[in-house]
Amino acid sequence: MSLDQAAESLGDLADRLTDGALVTDRDVIDAYAFDRALFCPAGQALGLVRARSVDDVVAVMRFATEHRIPVVTQGARTGLSGGANAVDGGLLLNVAGLDAILEIDPVDRTCRVEPGVINADLKAALNTEGLAYPPDPGSVAISTIGGNVATNAGGMCCVKYGVTKDYVRGLTVVLADGTVTRLGHQTAKGVAGLDLTSLFVGSEGILGVIVEITLGLTPALPPPLTGVGIFPDAESAGRTVADFMAAGLQPSMLELIDAATMAMINDFGDFGLPDDAGALLLVQSDAPPAEAEAVLARFQSVAEANGATEVVVSDDPDDSDMLVAARRAVAPAMEQYANAHGGGELVDDVCVPRSRLGEFFARLREIDDRYDIAVATAGHAGDGNMHPSVLFDARDEDQIAQAQAAFAEIMALGLELGGTITGEHGVGYLKREWLGRELDQGAQRLQAGIKDTLDPLGILNPGKVLPGTV
Repeated sequence: MSLDQAAESLGDLADRLTDGALVTDRDVIDAYAFDRALFCPAGQALGLVRARSVDDVVAVMRFATEHRIPVVTQGARTGLSGGANAVDGGLLLNVAGLDAILEIDPVDRTCRVEPGVINADLKAALNTEGLAYPPDPGSVAISTIGGNVATNAGGMCCVKYGVTKDYVRGLTVVLADGTVTRLGHQTAKGVAGLDLTSLFVGSEGILGVIVEITLGLTPALPPPLTGVGIFPDAESAGRTVADFMAAGLQPSMLELIDAATMAMINDFGDFGLPDDAGALLLVQSDAPPAEAEAVLARFQSVAEANGATEVVVSDDPDDSDMLVAARRAVAPAMEQYANAHGGGELVDDVCVPRSRLGEFFARLREIDDRYDIAVATAGHAGDGNMHPSVLFDARDEDQIAQAQAAFAEIMALGLELGGTITGEHGVGYLKREWLGRELDQGAQRLQAGIKDTLDPLGILNPGKVLPGTV
């Protein structure tokens, strides 16, 4: 079918959908064409479907299969890899409107939610029941659970509590041909058949459309004891992370902010971070008081042995809230800086072994020195998952070229140190060719085979994730 014929057939699609779900206004469609990543092309979609029900999703996939039309599934479009970007001649399927918390079960400690539920809204609802869903990406206030599942999002508590995949018990998925299938289980245990649920977690919309999620929960998290270590440089902070984690103690948070990022945070808000430090480590323990004190005492001794200029420990909840708020301010602070300096920002997402963090920061400094752009870093140090942001003038062709080169060098460095090109943001379009460098030929063949089995027509988010796809 030609694109003109496909466009004409949209009337048939509208008849199958909830009234008003199909949008054909070009300005609205184009407004939904991008996520937050730079240098990721977006095509011209035929239409936008803002799904109101699972039946809407089924209708879209059946229609798309009949006419061989690409479908790009979206949520809040807070992604940083171009995974939600439109493709030419395709449909945008936005499921942000499927935002119901369907059930909270305090006995089995599970909840069932639709994909459009905002992470922070779920946390608030669970808190009233004395329960918690620990994964807490930096975008917690604006990102959806469906998007978190699609990219296997992490966050600041993951050093102790794990990432999204550790809490997904089951999924309801609409397959490429419109088949609705239930994966996983509601129970605490379940090993019947292959673990297809995990296959869909982190699949970025290339295997099916997630329309319901069952999550495992924990009791409400206890208040933490908080410590801050101030360091002359990021290298010594990185060595501290390696030595501290090697000691066998378990923090509930271990985050790093470098000097450039601290300056941006202080410009953004009244956080009072030190303006003469090379790096800061924020550590918390939510263990029982005596154990938490031991964890923080060990952190202090390890930090001082690695050159920390100051270590402060506080059990004041206000101190804890302020420091966590400062860490969460990284993204808006960098956005403010970028907007004031030409608008260019590439947020990297490499994850390296904790044992290599000191070397990573030393090599990252060399990359920063080679280019006339800024590299500012924060991240989940306890996991080795760092987010170096390359900031540049997007109006200047030379700056753009330098930024792209630096971004590539950072990914290459992550791989060289035994790490991965993405710890939680996903591959999307931005890093798809880099995936071919990380995966060997056998792994690439397996992934391509799974994609072909579940999406034989290649209509689900084409051109994303897998290298060499179109």
